[in-house]
Amino acid sequence: MALDPLDELALLLRPAGGGVYLVSTGKSEQEALQRRLYGAKNAAEVEARFREALARIPSAKGFLLGIPSDVGGGLQRGANLGPAAIRTRLLERETDFPERAAKGGLVDIGDVFCVPQLLHDDMLSDSQKAATRRSIYPGVAPEIAAALPVSALSIAERALDLVFAMNPSIAPFVLGGDHSCAWPVVAALARVRKDRWGIVQPDAHTDLLEERLGVKYCFGTWSFHANELLGRGGRLVQVGTRASRRDRAHWESTLGVRQFWAEEARAKPAETIDAMIAHLKSTGVTSVYFSNDIDGTDEEFASATGTPEPGGLTPEFLVELIRRLGRDIGILGGDIMEVAPQVASPAPDHTLDTSVRYLVETIRATLPAF
Repeated sequence: MALDPLDELALLLRPAGGGVYLVSTGKSEQEALQRRLYGAKNAAEVEARFREALARIPSAKGFLLGIPSDVGGGLQRGANLGPAAIRTRLLERETDFPERAAKGGLVDIGDVFCVPQLLHDDMLSDSQKAATRRSIYPGVAPEIAAALPVSALSIAERALDLVFAMNPSIAPFVLGGDHSCAWPVVAALARVRKDRWGIVQPDAHTDLLEERLGVKYCFGTWSFHANELLGRGGRLVQVGTRASRRDRAHWESTLGVRQFWAEEARAKPAETIDAMIAHLKSTGVTSVYFSNDIDGTDEEFASATGTPEPGGLTPEFLVELIRRLGRDIGILGGDIMEVAPQVASPAPDHTLDTSVRYLVETIRATLPAF
């Protein structure tokens, strides 16, 4: 017996802010954030409004989803706290955001529930998957639970497939998580979209490894596999690159990506954006997914991330890029990745403010009614 899509989503996801597994430390703060996000008085109201949000998916224009996993990250972890921190700052900076979202057809469908040691089901033994299913899907019939994913990326991909099955034209806006969390989004988009679309990726790094230490999907490999899904041909455009063991000629000649390194974007910002728009038009893409790694931004404005890098892009450049993409190409959705609020020194306030600015601009460029 198959689950109803909404019932399955309710198993795979948690109310917004609840995707990080907490038992004691931080639990009261998590619950307070959820009550604030849902305008609820207690946990029962939070759950009811979460289910109401899921029911709005078929008629919505866009959705917000948190994937609070940093299992696919590198040197410094902490991006699992990114979605909750961004949502908190969003409510502080954009006090009318819930009203604007409701008016513009944007629904927050919550968080992927993340077991903090698990990345992708392909990496797990059958016994581990069975053990985790017993823990995270209690009360679900064994024959139904056996088909449910247990790892962050696998849960996200299944949840996104369900959302797009209910509403193929809905626009995704995703809060990470390390940059591996972009993989399930583009994988699901590739199955549902029939138009010719591309990806624009602000990032200090290329993320173009085929595998890293034998791991297929992680923060350093997702772009390689996304580029393969797109069929190469310059449909993956990277901007802000500046931390790579190889030069641009290597990546462009071997993988068919198009790159605009940070140095040229800083020296000639307007000309760089013009060149990006012209390139995208030449590939024939009619829309792009905007996958925004916060470390593409200079560390002066975004130090709260696992791998901050100097010499990066300015927020003004990226905001203008988002607006131009929305006007001249079309944005089908986007994400904010690698925000790790607790790793900044002395404080992450500027990173969160910058992240919220990017998120709002991406939504506005995608959903005209927002």
